[in-house]
Amino acid sequence: MIYGVDVFTFHDVLEICKKPNKAKLNKAAKEQILKSQKNVQKIVESDRCVYGINTGFGPLCDTKISADETAQLQYNLIISHAVGVGKPINKEFSKIMMIAKVHALSKGFSGVSLDVIERLILMLEKDIIPVVPEQGSVGASGDLAPLAHLVLPLLGLGQVWDGDQISETMAVLEKHHLEPLALGPKEGLGLINGTQFILAHAIKGLEKFEYLLDLADMTAAMSIEAYRGSESPFKKELHDIRPFEGSKKVAARMLKFLKGSQNMKAHEDCERVQDPYSMRCVPQVHGASRNAFEHLKNMAETELNSVTDNPIVLSAEESISGGNFHGQLMALPLDYATLAAAELGNISDRRSYLLLEGKYGLPRLLTESSGLNSGFMIPQYTSAALVTENKTLCFPASADSIPTSLGQEDHVSMGSISGRKFNQVLGNLVNILAVELMFAAQGLEFRRPSKCSKVIEDNFAILRSKVTKLEDDRLIGKDMLAIAELINDRKFIVN
Repeated sequence: MIYGVDVFTFHDVLEICKKPNKAKLNKAAKEQILKSQKNVQKIVESDRCVYGINTGFGPLCDTKISADETAQLQYNLIISHAVGVGKPINKEFSKIMMIAKVHALSKGFSGVSLDVIERLILMLEKDIIPVVPEQGSVGASGDLAPLAHLVLPLLGLGQVWDGDQISETMAVLEKHHLEPLALGPKEGLGLINGTQFILAHAIKGLEKFEYLLDLADMTAAMSIEAYRGSESPFKKELHDIRPFEGSKKVAARMLKFLKGSQNMKAHEDCERVQDPYSMRCVPQVHGASRNAFEHLKNMAETELNSVTDNPIVLSAEESISGGNFHGQLMALPLDYATLAAAELGNISDRRSYLLLEGKYGLPRLLTESSGLNSGFMIPQYTSAALVTENKTLCFPASADSIPTSLGQEDHVSMGSISGRKFNQVLGNLVNILAVELMFAAQGLEFRRPSKCSKVIEDNFAILRSKVTKLEDDRLIGKDMLAIAELINDRKFIVN
């Protein structure tokens, strides 16, 4: 994969995270980087006033800066903007930010030097990853504060991950025999203008969301087996006449998960007319969430392959001061995806509840000795609490805007908050689905000797390798954590 030349997918970025050597600069990428740098130098040598190259920033855009002061201007920009607070984001998020930033700068419209871009690539390869606080961006000129922290190590400042430990940058640079860099004209601005913090949260969220969408379908199928629900709502003919792509895909997957089940055949002639919505409407609800995933994927991959800093240097004669850094284009789909992920948890909790009611051959609370034992009463409380927490996280951050920069940045996206909330909801969804899987597996115990489809039986065996059938009350909180670990490790078969 070639930085600045190839079109990257979000999967490509995740692969580069694991193997940084998979992406490089080729001759064409280097030429476009050098050409852009020369264009900036020509602007500096001219008498023209160009924002961020020979002027101050934000409300100081009308203050001219001399050629002798340009290096100090870029240094001051980085250190003054590194004002993030809160816990550090996960190391992998920082790596994604670096990869996305290198890819954007390498397109040759930012005026950032080859030396700076190659240093960022070298840091990735040597696993010298900047420590970036999680709070402080309003998603206006992109992610100013997080990106300032991301590039502090170029100057020998800030902190970096040294393995799993946090260390001062200079100590790690010295260990690798590296010197801090001095930034040239426009470089500081090119480095901290952009949406890479928002984008990193979208990319990492997409990775998790993609698996959880598949897992939610399989989990629903296991619950339907346990409940002895009907598979007729998943027939192709029904979804062909309301042909949303997400619904069609989920319906086909549900039929695949239930195919060949002895358990489903055992009640083909039962008197039940239809199932509750959380069983019957899985294609429509899960499918809507899949549509949201596809929308976010398309938006994120467009952003990944875009130039999002300011100004954009087209030539030595033309630069454009615009708004490509504005995070709204990502904030809205992230808020939409957050709601979509929360809904997967919402309907999952309803299926869990149905399995506790004691209907259709299942004992109340999924235990044959309730009274003395509480059975699975309380895990559903946990599920309900997480569902409600997710609801509170669904308020769209992009619905708000607070003016900054003395009114120069008078509309901001809050997209960084959208991205963080999206990943919080996905984290809660893991535990909600863990509860449903635990209930569904227990429910299947009461359907024996009938067997389910092979894929459901295989997943049942995976779950039972960590969690045994509940006979009497025990520390089932441990069981929930064990199932969540199976989910996070992607042990379940979802296709």
